[in-house]
Amino acid sequence: EVQLQASGGGLVQAGGSLRLSCAVSGITFDDYAMSWIRQAPGKEREVVSCMSKSDGSIYYGNSVKGRFTISSDSNTENAFFLQMNSLKPEDSAVYYCRVFSGRDYWGQGTQVTVSS
Repeated sequence: EVQLQASGGGLVQAGGSLRLSCAVSGITFDDYAMSWIRQAPGKEREVVSCMSKSDGSIYYGNSVKGRFTISSDSNTENAFFLQMNSLKPEDSAVYYCRVFSGRDYWGQGTQVTVSS
């Protein structure tokens, strides 16, 4: 059974940084996409960043380009991360990690709050 556990959220001032982690277990397939998705109250869900396990290709949403970096643990392959720098109040949201390989697997959300 695939399980994802997101952590690392918190309260930070604008301009600050946070690093989100997603612990992954139970993956038995070779190719999948790792994503970070966020949802703020009253707003639609937004794909923040996505990375392919097979070829390492990466996508960033326009609102986070140049500020956020997605990465994975290449040694253990049981975690991936989102480094968030230069945080803005509009980055405040619940952040979810997701793995997709024909099926969707989601972790529980972690709250990120950026104060102005």
